[in-house]
Amino acid sequence: MKEEKIIENFTQELKRGIITLNVLNELIEPEYGYSLATKLQEKGIEIEQNTLYPLLRRLEKQNIIESSWALEDSRQRKYYSLNEKGKKVLEKLKLEWKKIVESTNYLLEGEE
Repeated sequence: MKEEKIIENFTQELKRGIITLNVLNELIEPEYGYSLATKLQEKGIEIEQNTLYPLLRRLEKQNIIESSWALEDSRQRKYYSLNEKGKKVLEKLKLEWKKIVESTNYLLEGEE
């Protein structure tokens, strides 16, 4: 396997591992799917629709987010937002992420 392909595969794995954290963080304020994907993209996080919507359904099934329909610009849109359980999960995930980043940075800096 070529080096570029290996790096691409590992990069995909890294992104896949943190997408839930990024989605939850953006759902502090209610968002509908397209606006959520756009905001993430503006912040450098690419997410395909065929990844986003199943993730939102799974998070709703796990009772971490909730959804509601609203009429906006003559269109029905399904808005998603964190519930109380989701806010607690997000805070704990943020702490875990910070620990992982600190440890990883320590290890990587030690290699230079």
